[in-house]
Amino acid sequence: MKIKKLHSWRVSTSEAKVLQQDLSQQLIFNFPFSIQNIKMIAAADVSFNRFSKFLYAAIVLIAFPTMELQSVHAGRFKANFPYIPGYLSFREAPPVLELFNKIESIPDVLLCDGQGVAHPRGLGLASHLGLFLDLPSIGCAKSVLVGEYEEPDMAKGNHTDLVYNGNIVGAALRTRTGVKPVYVSAGHKIDLSSAIEIVLKCSPKYRIPEPLRIAHEKVNEIRRNDIK
Repeated sequence: MKIKKLHSWRVSTSEAKVLQQDLSQQLIFNFPFSIQNIKMIAAADVSFNRFSKFLYAAIVLIAFPTMELQSVHAGRFKANFPYIPGYLSFREAPPVLELFNKIESIPDVLLCDGQGVAHPRGLGLASHLGLFLDLPSIGCAKSVLVGEYEEPDMAKGNHTDLVYNGNIVGAALRTRTGVKPVYVSAGHKIDLSSAIEIVLKCSPKYRIPEPLRIAHEKVNEIRRNDIK
């Protein structure tokens, strides 16, 4: 895949903050095609011990809407940025982009285990990767980083706004009846309603969307095998 070179990853925290503020102004929230035309979804997950110098990253390509696994790309990488909440994309994005360098098939959408614009400076991992890859990207997190919301009704598909500084930055979405919601936010080149619809279509059985669930399994598998 062709990857843009927007900035160096060798930056200080203060430089990273300025980059987040600047890059957030480049985000686009228009989905370029209809959901019915999606054929392939990529999902990225990164696993690490915050005190370790190594990261484990995995990308899976999943057929849409069948959720059939097409390919897995994974590896171990050296961390070049410290573990600092709010700046995790500077730690996690480089290994994901390195894996994307090896992928020939261009997915239609990227799902990330992390935030899109639901971030203190509007640039979580999904947004950051979306800009580098020029792909529609969606953040789907298991917890809230910023913002407040009311609990959605318990039935699958219900959702409420996630609001931060008076702006809607995402949604608390019930992907399975009776379980905790996930927190969906637009990353890049997608609107929130389309992001919600895609996450729901990727969640036939479990709380975590199937592409992210598989990516999580694969990254932890290589992490366990490496530690043995």
